[in-house]
Amino acid sequence: MSTATPIDWQTRPAEDWIGRAAEVAAVLATDAAARDRAGATPHAEVQLLKDSGLVTLLGPVEHGGAGQNWITAYRVIREVAKADGSIGQLLGYHYLWNWAARLVGTREQWEHVEAEAARGRWFFGGAVNPRDRDVIVTEDGDDLVFTGHKTFSTGSKVSDVTVLEGVLDGTDQHVFAIVPSDSPGLTFHDDWDNIGQRLTESGSVTLDGVRTPWSSAAGYAGKRFQPRVYNTLNVPTIQLVFVSFYLGIAAGALETAATYTRTKSRSWLHGGHERAVDEPHVIDTYGDLTAKLWAVEALADAVAAEGQQLHDDPDAVTEQARGEFEVRVAAVKARATDVALEITHRIFEVTGARSTATAEGLDRFWRNIRTHTLHDPVAYKRREVGRWVLEGELPQPTWYS
Repeated sequence: MSTATPIDWQTRPAEDWIGRAAEVAAVLATDAAARDRAGATPHAEVQLLKDSGLVTLLGPVEHGGAGQNWITAYRVIREVAKADGSIGQLLGYHYLWNWAARLVGTREQWEHVEAEAARGRWFFGGAVNPRDRDVIVTEDGDDLVFTGHKTFSTGSKVSDVTVLEGVLDGTDQHVFAIVPSDSPGLTFHDDWDNIGQRLTESGSVTLDGVRTPWSSAAGYAGKRFQPRVYNTLNVPTIQLVFVSFYLGIAAGALETAATYTRTKSRSWLHGGHERAVDEPHVIDTYGDLTAKLWAVEALADAVAAEGQQLHDDPDAVTEQARGEFEVRVAAVKARATDVALEITHRIFEVTGARSTATAEGLDRFWRNIRTHTLHDPVAYKRREVGRWVLEGELPQPTWYS
């Protein structure tokens, strides 16, 4: 499962990279349902992402990356997720953790990480779960030592490096650091057994004295953290990653269902039509769902462009600009959640009873969306929008807002 990357791909425009992602999706689509059922560790799938050049999409051109921005990254995630929601999530989280050095780190740190990641085609995982506060970071001379447990660690066994997060002992300061995924003391567990996103390697991880130099603590200089408003863009950025693979999964569900309807569905024997595609309710449903999807995709693209303006000038990001952006992200997250859930369950109304066969795998789209949309309650996203409309209140930066 691989494709060779032409040497000149690093100079290609955004549209070509989106097309490249569509090529990768076509490969993934050939056996997506079977791979979902098998639930095997997706080593081949991640190798495909590396071979295609998508892993280094955000990396600096001078070090072998594509030099693209978040606008392109979100579209690439969407394309890949059309074929396989799990691999779309893995790629999206990879982009996020690759960018985390720039989000939190000093210039020297993120320039080093981005250069090494692009040259080595690193695939990133992350042992970062803000609801778990049981990873303690202690000092041992010039080293930091991470000890504890995280319930989720997306990308675990397929990653080259892992972003760790913990609380510095005796303080309320969080510390982020990037370590090799085969570091001593870092143990990934095979306990991800959920109904959806089965190939994301999102099981738990134990950190038993994982060591890393103090110099790798992102954003720390002289053992003191250097805060910026830009540091708080983690939530709106990852929420747009979520939106991207939600919309990709929804689009993939519609495309797969439409193919099934055209080629396999039978018209209702009392409906008076020879073909399922001529049934009025079938035509109406596809039109309705497609219009809803297109509307949210357009909103997502607009919000991504707004966010890119903040990424382009990190030092100029203000609390006001950050807050207004988070409100817009909350709005598109809410709509993407609702539309993706609707599409992935209503496709069965226009494919018919036989489409529920396990071999067809149409249920994987709903299972994937239902599983991940429970990440954080969508009602709180709607509340962010409502408070801003009624009172002009901006969301306070937290792990979820």
